[in-house]
Amino acid sequence: MNGVSLFCLVVCFFPLLESATTPQEEQQHTAINGNFMIGALFPIHHMPQSKQGRKQSYGIKCGEIREQYGIQRIEVALHTIDKINDDQTILPNITLGIEIRDDCWYAPVALQQSIELIRETIAPASIHHDSCLNITGSPRIKNAKGPLIGVVSPGSSSVALQVQNLLQLFHLPQIGYSTTSKDLSDKSRFNYFLRVVPSDYFQAQVMLDVVRFHEWTYVSIVNTDENYGQSGIQAFRELAEEADVCIAREDSVLSNSPEDTFDKVIINLRQDPNAYVVVCFCEGFTVRGLLAATKRLNMSNHFLFIGSDGWADRADVTQGLEEQAWGSISIRIHSPYVNDFDNYYWGLTPSNNARNPWFNEFWQFRFGCTLPDDATSNRIDLTPTESTQDEFDSNENMNSTMSSSTVKGNQIPEVKNEKKRICTGREDLSDGYRQDPKLSFVIKAINSFAYGLHNMQQDLCGQDFIGMCDKLLPFNGSLFKNYLLNVSFDYHGDPVEFDENGDPPGRYDIMNYQRLGDDTYDYVHVGDWNNRSLGWVKPVQFGPRAAVHSVCSQKCPMGHYKNIQLGGKDKRCCWVCVKCPAGEILDQASDSLRCEKCPLGFSPDANQTVCLRLDIVYTQWFDTQAIVAMVFASLGFVTTWFSLAIFVLYNNTPVVKSSTKELSYIILVGMMLSHGSIFAILAKPSLISCALTRFLPGLSFAMIYAALLTKTNRIARILAVSKKCFPTRKRLFMSSASQVVITTMLIAIECLISIWMLFYQRPDIAHSYHSNKTVLECNTTPEGVVTPLAFDFFLILLCTLYALKTRNVPENFNEAKFIGFAMYTTCVIWIAFVPIYFGSDSKVITMCMCVTLSATVTWTFLFIPKLYIIILRPERNNRSYFTTSKSIRCHIGSKVSTAVSTKSSVNSWRDNPSATSTTTTLAVANQQQQNIKETAPHQRSFACQTGLELLQVLLSPKILMDTYSPKKTVVPRITERNCCDAPSCCYKKITIRLPESSDA
Repeated sequence: MNGVSLFCLVVCFFPLLESATTPQEEQQHTAINGNFMIGALFPIHHMPQSKQGRKQSYGIKCGEIREQYGIQRIEVALHTIDKINDDQTILPNITLGIEIRDDCWYAPVALQQSIELIRETIAPASIHHDSCLNITGSPRIKNAKGPLIGVVSPGSSSVALQVQNLLQLFHLPQIGYSTTSKDLSDKSRFNYFLRVVPSDYFQAQVMLDVVRFHEWTYVSIVNTDENYGQSGIQAFRELAEEADVCIAREDSVLSNSPEDTFDKVIINLRQDPNAYVVVCFCEGFTVRGLLAATKRLNMSNHFLFIGSDGWADRADVTQGLEEQAWGSISIRIHSPYVNDFDNYYWGLTPSNNARNPWFNEFWQFRFGCTLPDDATSNRIDLTPTESTQDEFDSNENMNSTMSSSTVKGNQIPEVKNEKKRICTGREDLSDGYRQDPKLSFVIKAINSFAYGLHNMQQDLCGQDFIGMCDKLLPFNGSLFKNYLLNVSFDYHGDPVEFDENGDPPGRYDIMNYQRLGDDTYDYVHVGDWNNRSLGWVKPVQFGPRAAVHSVCSQKCPMGHYKNIQLGGKDKRCCWVCVKCPAGEILDQASDSLRCEKCPLGFSPDANQTVCLRLDIVYTQWFDTQAIVAMVFASLGFVTTWFSLAIFVLYNNTPVVKSSTKELSYIILVGMMLSHGSIFAILAKPSLISCALTRFLPGLSFAMIYAALLTKTNRIARILAVSKKCFPTRKRLFMSSASQVVITTMLIAIECLISIWMLFYQRPDIAHSYHSNKTVLECNTTPEGVVTPLAFDFFLILLCTLYALKTRNVPENFNEAKFIGFAMYTTCVIWIAFVPIYFGSDSKVITMCMCVTLSATVTWTFLFIPKLYIIILRPERNNRSYFTTSKSIRCHIGSKVSTAVSTKSSVNSWRDNPSATSTTTTLAVANQQQQNIKETAPHQRSFACQTGLELLQVLLSPKILMDTYSPKKTVVPRITERNCCDAPSCCYKKITIRLPESSDA
């Protein structure tokens, strides 16, 4: 037996059970017949009060009548049907009917009324005779109506869920006008359910967006303990998890729970002192119970409540609790105001509204009077408990639904059974009127049925066919559902359409309960949420507080990262702020959980939030250190140039000649090149300047120290020759030309090394990164710096060794001593240069000072004494200055046992200009000691006193051996004779003829 057959059996025998299930008062309903019928279930009365009351007589007795939720919705439904039937553009020649029943916001009543709606539609629409018989055989249906095409669902989500389970058995579509539970979007369970209000999933997104906009990252949550609150808060929990909004505490409570239950909820929320914001996915009277609990616990305005559309802008939620609700934020589903309904509604009276069977009851309740001969005038109204509705808003008229007694807890006060005045029928409905905000949704739901049926009729019957056609019957609910899903029309600027889940787009109003200027309180529209876009139109009040901070840990200062701690539902929502290390910024991509280093060439700003490019710096001409280096280099260059000029001017003087003038010129040019290289080193790094920086210092040092090495080597060899008297051959490479060639060869070696290094490591520029700057410098490796200077340092070491070797020379050779002083100082400079250069950031200035000091020291010790004689003591710039009274010991023979030094005064041949030749007598002193003669009879020695000319002759053996005669006659230059006639005479007279010119 299928479901339809079983249902037919149930409804056929339903009259036998009616006496046991019918409420104490006869269930009324109203209907407008048509070719097709729409069912509607409205909460015309409040739900039954309690289970005890329902068990009294096996019946169900609903509570008070409602104006906004009940009567207004009935009238707007009837008014909408009238407008559709009068409109010839939609369903022409087809009338649309409606049957309205009361569900009392209670699932058993709603199911009972749903059975009544569909029992006449289970038979084919073409059958106009009895479809079922009661046990007496009388027909149940005498005048068949058109087929039921769908139902406008109950207002409560929990009730609509159960009604949908019944309707989908018969493939009857259901459109919700206030049911927002996200469970109804599950098409695998509720395939025939659609709605014109957005799902709670969108509402949860609205609430989350409000929380995130105000940077509330640590909140508590509460929900009404039924389907509406459970599904809504679950949606919020899932979205909060994705958005990193932490949930500190959570709880649930029924709307009609006792006061101590609400107190426990508030005490639980207070356990976390940092969570000031409470997101409440609650029905209105759940919120009221929470507000009342804060008042009892003396915690007014401690929490800021954010409520769902179950609260919206209901006045009955906040009445008497205005101070506690001040600053709260609630969500209201956006609903256009139905302007044309007001005049229609205000014109209704008991005398002209016979099609609404509940209107007289409402009239008497609304105005507190009794209509003449009305059976309901003495009915006793029960005190209903508030239902678990998810759409009851502030438009309910408190004056018409409550007595003058104070509202207590979450219950509506009793209405006493007392004798009332007689109604005139002319009472004004506009007095204290407030339009139900859900009326537009009722209109949208009914119009959706109409447009869907119109599209189906056009497709099945043809575009030009008007009225009913055979293809419409029997009515196919499954096909009709597909047409409903594709419905699209516009109502007062709001688009009405459905997605694949039967849900419309989301649009909400953000309400804020504010204190107005006259010390009254009311809901103020402060923002809008339309299709995932949040916008604010007015400022928000937060009660007596200027602002609300609901965070576990305060936002870290700039440049600090979050050291996460555990907090609230084991989620990372509490942290300790730790400052980022130097040179690092906060990593925004990691949600401020760590810091990252700035790239090379960048440095953090003062707040350590962004990396700023460092200024590229290099040694500028106007820098203090550069100015000092250039001043020293300029002075050195000027003094060197001045020395060179003096030497050129006094080129033929003894001072210049005695210093080997050719080598001196090379040294001076090298010094000028050293000082000039300072400007290349200080220039802005480029390929050319970097190449010159590596080439010029090595070349200049090579010119200086190669010449000095050649000079000290020559002096050392002279001293070596002086140990022998009258050498028989001339020493090699003693001439000036030879010295220049040797120096040039040494310089060439340095040039080759430097050029090879320039090709091995090509000059380039590089950036050296520091904490506060980027230095532009030459890309030179330590190898590139050391290699060209290594050969120079080798020359310096050799010069130092020769200077040390020739330190004890006659007075006329004191230049070797000055060379020694220069070399000692230079070694100290170079030894200090290496660690300073490689350990300092100012390599440019270090190199400049090393180069210029090396050149300056050499100039000071070598040229200042000579310049002193040439400029200040010109009388000493002659040959006599270069003679000495000290003896040079010449040892003749294979062995020397002793030498006696005798002093004699021998004048230079230049002191007697009239002489063409000068004879210098060497006094040879014989040893007088007899013991010496006896021990060494064949040994002899003598001491020679001579001037500079004699020394030059001694250093040139060839001159001694050659003959000299200006007239081309052979005249021996050296003659020897005995000083006595005795055979054993030890005294000899040696005559040396000196040339007239020292150049001979």
